Amino acid sequence: MLTVALQACGADPSFAVGGELAKHGTNAHHGTGDVFVAEADESDGSFLVYRPEVAIVTNVQPDHLDFYGTFAAVQDAYARFARSVLPGGLLVACADDEGTRALADVARGDGLRVLTYGFSGDADVRLEEAGGSGLTAWARLHQDGAPVRRLQVGIPGRHNLLNATAAFLAGSAGLGQDPDRLLEGLAAFTGTRRRFELKGEVAGVRVVDDYAHNPGKVAAVVGTGVELAPPGRLVVVFQPHLYSRTRDFADALAASLSPADVVVVMDVYAAREDPMPGVSSQLVADALRDLRPDADVAVVSSWSAVAGHVAGLVREGDLVLTVGAGDVTMIGPEILRALGRT
Repeated sequence: MLTVALQACGADPSFAVGGELAKHGTNAHHGTGDVFVAEADESDGSFLVYRPEVAIVTNVQPDHLDFYGTFAAVQDAYARFARSVLPGGLLVACADDEGTRALADVARGDGLRVLTYGFSGDADVRLEEAGGSGLTAWARLHQDGAPVRRLQVGIPGRHNLLNATAAFLAGSAGLGQDPDRLLEGLAAFTGTRRRFELKGEVAGVRVVDDYAHNPGKVAAVVGTGVELAPPGRLVVVFQPHLYSRTRDFADALAASLSPADVVVVMDVYAAREDPMPGVSSQLVADALRDLRPDADVAVVSSWSAVAGHVAGLVREGDLVLTVGAGDVTMIGPEILRALGRT
């Protein structure tokens, strides 16, 4: 979002980000400007090698415990990241996330300039009057001493409005770019691959793919799906990512999935891990049934059987989300093909 917003200001930033920008077809570019936008990776502590002038932290949550061991260690790593911001720099932090709010307090105590954003009433930039239509979302930005501005992005969800506000603050307060042109750029932002990416529609059934893989991200995408599904149902195909994450967060993942009308749980995507005794996707399904005894949830262990299973249960008007960081991303096109044969 920040990259696209800066480009709308006439800048040509270099960038290296996690997902392919929809309009650019790439996740990296060597620009001619003096700004480099990097999506830093906290999963293995490598975000601590940077020395940013402007840093954005959207959330601090207990994830990647296979590396850190404890949430306290995660929090300590983020505190060190905040201290890596160069003198005179800026930390942009989400006031709606408890972990990031705590980080902002620590950073301020260390003398760092901090600006917070969120729907919280005490945020430095407050989002109000949020709304949306289809794949577009909007809100009003309120900041003491500044005019009320309208923020719009071409992707749905409150979490995306929050992210866009972070990009706006980094670009304006951090990099000195024109606020109105930044907002124009954000309004033209149409997303990245694997972030609420519409894969197609067949027989009145929409299929969307998303990379969400930890409880907070799954909750955000499922919450967005709940808003967009009516009058149809929300059908979520979820592939747990990592045995360690499934073991540690089965209950939280189940809670994140619980608003969906139908949940299909695939086998765990092992990625870099070996199987763990007693750990399977059944843990998530069982936790979901405990949370919602009436839940329509099924475990489909065979990858090749998932698309046919989903095609057989959906009906016109439904929204299907394929969710996870593994090869679940290839299921969406298979579902569309299966629907085309029915």
